[in-house]
Amino acid sequence: MPLAATGDLVVAAAEARTAVVAFNIITLEHVEAVIAGAESVDAPVVLQVSENAVKFRYGRLLPLARAATAAAARASVPVALHLDHVQSDDLLRQAPGAGFSSVMYDAARLPYEQNLAATRAAADWAHAQGLWIEAELGEVGGKHGEPPLDAHAPGARTDPAEARAFVADSGVDGLAVAIGSSHAMTTRTATLDHDLLKRLTATLGVPLVLHGSSGVPDDELAAAVRGGISKVNVGTALNIAMTGAIREFLAAHPEAVDSRKYLSVGREAMARAVARLIGVLQG
Repeated sequence: MPLAATGDLVVAAAEARTAVVAFNIITLEHVEAVIAGAESVDAPVVLQVSENAVKFRYGRLLPLARAATAAAARASVPVALHLDHVQSDDLLRQAPGAGFSSVMYDAARLPYEQNLAATRAAADWAHAQGLWIEAELGEVGGKHGEPPLDAHAPGARTDPAEARAFVADSGVDGLAVAIGSSHAMTTRTATLDHDLLKRLTATLGVPLVLHGSSGVPDDELAAAVRGGISKVNVGTALNIAMTGAIREFLAAHPEAVDSRKYLSVGREAMARAVARLIGVLQG
């Protein structure tokens, strides 16, 4: 089917008090695994391409975007394409022509006023192109190669009053909030601040997004969705599944040289991880 719009999927999830899961993709195997996993549980899904993934692909957005678009066209469930953690304005401006219906503009590294000004400009441009735009306030950490943040450090959490002003003044459609998770975690030990999430949900009038979800246990994720999270971002969990399966296969078959043999095992492991995580969040 044609590409779905991220904003439509997120708003529908928010209205149903559930969440759409957005999986970061790096290779064609990621694309195929995410779609296969979503189809196995008959759920919509978002394919996310991060700025880091674009850098890995020699700085070229279109090859992976075109592959994702072609795979989505054959999917039996709605699939949307989202450009994630964009800091480059040049990359931002490539989004509409590459099939993306949404973008996460990441200026959270900047002081508040600079974050607001940059995000406002990005939101104005994105809306003129028909894009749904997400931003981040607070420090989730662990992205762009930096070490995982101490999610309990002073100032790391999203302040509800500041967030309300930020959303109003920036014009963003969704907000990634810092409530205790961190990007790039390889252990599922994060503890979320559900009281803060409750206050953010009551204060803000836009869908809320949870980044760094790979490090959050199942029960915490499910509680976050019940508490108001409408989009859940997952990346590292897929890479853990893929890498673990490939390592196990190569240990058992040291003579293997045909990459299709071990990549298919990795792809299947990712598809199972996708189905399992969607099941957790949809109850």
